[in-house]
Amino acid sequence: MSRIAAITDSTFESEVTESTLPVLVDFWAQWCGPCKAIAPLLDDIAATYSGKLKIVKLDVDSNPATPPKLGVRGIPTLILFKGGQVQATQVGLLSKAELISFIDTHIE
Repeated sequence: MSRIAAITDSTFESEVTESTLPVLVDFWAQWCGPCKAIAPLLDDIAATYSGKLKIVKLDVDSNPATPPKLGVRGIPTLILFKGGQVQATQVGLLSKAELISFIDTHIE
């Protein structure tokens, strides 16, 4: 079972910018190979960071309004929010170690 919630353009503000926890948003699409490759890594990380970090995913094809507002041009794009503000952005496929380093650098 996935620990990662799917969000939409209409739920983005309540799920991400109003969250009390830091939020990692995975911008992805069904047809994107690297997006599918990173999904199980994010699911593992969601378990590890339970209670410290919320991970959500937003399908760029079904939700066209949010990605351009945040400058998302390629996928997968991961954007880390803390206190409703963008802390960091990472584009492309990462290894699990790289993902953990990216998260740890910005949520401490």
